[in-house]
Amino acid sequence: MNIYVGNLPFQTTEEELHVAFAEYGNVTSARIITDRMSGRSRGFGFVEMSDNNEAEAAIRALNGKSIDGRTLTVNEARPRENRESRWSGGGGGSGGSYRG
Repeated sequence: MNIYVGNLPFQTTEEELHVAFAEYGNVTSARIITDRMSGRSRGFGFVEMSDNNEAEAAIRALNGKSIDGRTLTVNEARPRENRESRWSGGGGGSGGSYRG
């Protein structure tokens, strides 16, 4: 199961994220999303756990838990939306000629 972890303290490392979830079961990956330009944490990440029961236990235990003064938001990750769909729907002008 892929798990979304939001409102992470900016200094949290991927290793710390892995350790926090490993307490509840087998973690196959843990990654923190970073800003492309600065390389700094964006304050959220994803944890992949191989067993759904263990993942659900981790979600129940860690959602709402306070770490370094920040209350975590932990839930099952939703599939990533297609970025193209966010920007479609409007269109520019037709570029035709003006007759006045």
